[in-house]
Amino acid sequence: MAKKTLIGLEIHVELSTDKKMFCNCKNQYGADVNTQVCPICLGLPGALPVIDKQAVEYAIRAGIAFDSEIADAIRMDRKNYFYPDLTKGYQISQADHPLCSGGYLEIELESGRKKITLDRIHIEEDTGKQLHTEDGTSLLDFNRCGVPLVEIVTNPDVSSAEEAKLFLEKLRNTLKYIGISDVRMEEGSLRCDVNINVVDDEEGTKTNITEVKNLNSFRSAVKAIEYEEKRHRVLMEKGENTDKETRRWDEVAGETILMRKKYTADDYRFANEADITPIKIDREWLESIRKNLPELPHAKKMRFIEEYDLSDYEAGVLTQSQELAHFFEETLVNVKDAKLLGNWMMGDVLRRLKDEDKDFEEMPISSTNLAELIILVKDGKINNNTGKKVLREMFETGKSPGAIVEEKGLIQISDEGELEKIVVETLDSNPQSVEDFKNGKDRAVGFLVGQIMKATKGKANPQLVNKLLMEKIKER
Repeated sequence: MAKKTLIGLEIHVELSTDKKMFCNCKNQYGADVNTQVCPICLGLPGALPVIDKQAVEYAIRAGIAFDSEIADAIRMDRKNYFYPDLTKGYQISQADHPLCSGGYLEIELESGRKKITLDRIHIEEDTGKQLHTEDGTSLLDFNRCGVPLVEIVTNPDVSSAEEAKLFLEKLRNTLKYIGISDVRMEEGSLRCDVNINVVDDEEGTKTNITEVKNLNSFRSAVKAIEYEEKRHRVLMEKGENTDKETRRWDEVAGETILMRKKYTADDYRFANEADITPIKIDREWLESIRKNLPELPHAKKMRFIEEYDLSDYEAGVLTQSQELAHFFEETLVNVKDAKLLGNWMMGDVLRRLKDEDKDFEEMPISSTNLAELIILVKDGKINNNTGKKVLREMFETGKSPGAIVEEKGLIQISDEGELEKIVVETLDSNPQSVEDFKNGKDRAVGFLVGQIMKATKGKANPQLVNKLLMEKIKER
């Protein structure tokens, strides 16, 4: 195919530091408007910025996680542009000398793994936030001014909306694993810009790059890419071209809207930030950061496959978040059966969380209680179906499985003598089903099992029921 889509991503990640990038104001989401500000983050005359060491460390963690080269020293620059919530009229960022250069992240496609390379990871400060009222008034909240960011810039290695989604999901997961950001897109702590154009290798033509700004959900990123890809291809087929422009995604209209002609580096008039002297990155400090970095998602996945004999798919699901992986290993200490535990977690547990629209961090039951439930099923004290009902009640009430089983009298009936009586009574009451089974209608057994389970209120041991049922039918 002659035409191909080239997509580069710029991901802005708010760092979960204790304080802002260049001052001592708290870095905390959700405070009353304009209460976490000072002369430095407001850009008042004479205020001098001092770079936060924790922010630099967090950015280095990201660089190490993505196999980037870490610079020997930091130099900050001023990026000049006008925006109502940019109090100083410039942003302190990095231009020619980023903290981290290169690197990559691999995504897994049906065709195999694909490496998405990074151009750079640099540090900068966030701007304030505009709040628009229904009467058309715009208000400004400067609490976000000066919040530390890393900007992660990819090369144009992404070829489709699906690849972009896979990359962003894995990036988000990795950033959360290394503990530098809560990456909550709904709170603005992870935002994505998309640069996209289409190239025709046979004709030697290409559309101009369009930038779509501030996409704050994976869904929006996917939809914006799909829309822009189609728009660029239609223009190319007409022999027309796009302008170099910046657009935004309109969720209601389902289309991108022109914001402005695209800025160039010259427009930003980058200049050295003279108020912050270059800072050398101590190599011993760098190595201590590297040494103390937590286990990364891919390494954890490989360990789960090796250590717990899980499939690639199973390990991938169970390591999709640090909280989920930790919960699995914590529960496994008591369950001691990785396959069984994995089936419960990937099936009923994750399904229930999805039904309730909850992230795993909002898991309402403890690893101890889940282990207790699985052991009750494993030891034959309750059957699998009863276990699922108990799990539902655990989610709803927070009670332990033992308490629920005791309150409702759910202990499985495994007494052979007691079950034998119920089986005989069921067969006596349903002679036609016995005759149907003998005539080759296997479904008749399912009906008989159902009647037995109904008579025992679902508490009969299903394996024992099937064994006794076959024995008693043969005797007739």
